Amino acid sequence: MNAFSRRGACPALSAPMQTGDGLLVRLNPVAGGLSPKWLIGLGESALRHGNGIMEVTARGSLQIRGLTPASARLLAMEVDALGIAVRTGVPVEHGPLAGLDPQEIADPCPLAERIRAAIEEAGLAQRLGPKVSVIVDGGGLLTMDAVTTDVRLAAVRMDAGVQWLVAVAGDRENAAPLVMVEEDAACDIAIAILRMIAEKGREAHARDLTARQLTSLASWRSTAPSVLPDISPTRGEIAPSSPLSPIAKGAKGEPPAKLPISPLVGEMSGRTEGGAVERLAVPTRLPISIFNLTDGTALGIGLPFGSIPAQKLIGLTQHALTLGATEIRLAPHRALLLIGLSPTACLSLQQTATTLGFVTDAADPRAKIAACPGAPACASGRIATRDIAESIAAENRDLFDAVTLHISGCAKGCAHPGRAALTLVGGDNGAGLVVDGTAKALPAGYRPGYDAARGVGRIAAAIREARFRGETTAACLKRLGAAGVTELYRQE
Repeated sequence: MNAFSRRGACPALSAPMQTGDGLLVRLNPVAGGLSPKWLIGLGESALRHGNGIMEVTARGSLQIRGLTPASARLLAMEVDALGIAVRTGVPVEHGPLAGLDPQEIADPCPLAERIRAAIEEAGLAQRLGPKVSVIVDGGGLLTMDAVTTDVRLAAVRMDAGVQWLVAVAGDRENAAPLVMVEEDAACDIAIAILRMIAEKGREAHARDLTARQLTSLASWRSTAPSVLPDISPTRGEIAPSSPLSPIAKGAKGEPPAKLPISPLVGEMSGRTEGGAVERLAVPTRLPISIFNLTDGTALGIGLPFGSIPAQKLIGLTQHALTLGATEIRLAPHRALLLIGLSPTACLSLQQTATTLGFVTDAADPRAKIAACPGAPACASGRIATRDIAESIAAENRDLFDAVTLHISGCAKGCAHPGRAALTLVGGDNGAGLVVDGTAKALPAGYRPGYDAARGVGRIAAAIREARFRGETTAACLKRLGAAGVTELYRQE
C-alpha cells in the first residue's frame, strides 16, 4: 500500500490521501450498498484507527478520516475481514435507488455493469485519470442530474421503447447531448468516448475532446433509429458529419472542441413520452425523505455538512437494524438511504436520526451548505468552518431556497470544488468572500473568521429587504451584484 496518494487522485482504500488531519480513505461497495452490520463494523474501525469522523461525499462515497500509514493498513485489513468488496478503477455510477424505484424509466444497473466489464476488458482503467467517471441514470425519484461526469447516459422512454441519451462533459444542465441509442450501442459509445479521453493522457477529460471527435460520436448509429428528440432548430443542431470512426484520433493542433450541440442551445422540447425528456425540467430532489419502493420503504437522511461522528452513525445503524433495515445505500448530496423498513419504522428511525443531529428535512439549510472540517480538525484550515456553518444555518434559514453556500478552511476547496453562489474561504486575513466563484478565486472582501457568520447575516438581511415577491435568493443576489454583496459582507 502506498503511504498516501497525491492530491487530486481518488483516495482509495489501497491509496490513502494525505489531508490536513491525517490520511483519508474513500470506498464504494461493489454490492452498491452496505448491510447494517457492515456499516457498524466500519464505524468501529473508524473509531479504532482514525479520528472517529465519517463522511459521505457529494457524489455518495464513504470516507474515513484521520488515519496514519499504519492504521490505514489495519483499516484495510478489517474491511477485508468484514467481507466488503470495494470498487476500484473508473467510477461508473447510478442513482441510489437503482433497481428499487417504481418510477425509474429503466434499471441502470445492467448497463452500468456492462460498461464496467468493458472498461476492464479494454484496459482503460490504467490509462484514464482518477477523476474520469461515467453516470448511467435510469430516472425516477432520485436522479443523478446534479452530478458532473465525463460520460452521461440517461434513460428516455420513447415510442419504440427505452433508449439512452448519451451526453458528455457536465451535469444534466450543461452536458452536451450527442446521440440517442439503444442499450448495446450506449455501452459501445461510452467505451469509445473513454478511449478518446485515454488517448489524450491521464490528465484529460471529456471536455478536452476535439470538435472532430465529438462530431464523429454524434454520427453514431445503432440498429434502431438514433435521433435526438426535438432539438430546437433555432438553438443548435447536430453538425453534419462524415462517417469517421468514433475512436479516431483528433487532428493534431485542433482547438478545444466546439460541441456539436451547445449545452445551453440544443434544448429538449419537454413534450410528454413518445419523443421527449419531460423529466429534464424537474428540479433535482434531495435524497432526504421517506420513499416508497417497489418492495417496502426507504428512509433518506443527510449528514450535516457531509460529516458525522462514527459513534452517532453506529447508534443510528444499530437502531435501524432492530427495526428491520436490510441495506444502507450511500447517496449523492451527502446522504444515506436505509432500506427494508416499514412506514412506521421509517418514522421511528427518522425521530432517532433527528435527535442524533442528522438532517431529516430536505428544507434544512445544512443540506445547502458545503463545509470542510476546517480548523482545528484540519491542519490546513484557517477558519472554524463547521462552527460558522452552524451559526449561518440557524440564523438564516430563508437564505437557502436555491443557492449553495460553500465554507472552505483554505483555498483548496475540498468540500465543493465547483462554483457556489457564496463562498467563504479561510486565509491570512480571516474569512474572505467570493461571490459566484470557487474557493480558489481571490476574495473580494474579508472579515475576521469568528465574525464571518455575522457578515453573511448582513447579506441575508439585505436580501429579505430587497427581494421581490416570488424572487429567488439566487436572482436577488445577481441583481444586488457582486460588489454590493461584498460591501454588505464587509460592513461592521
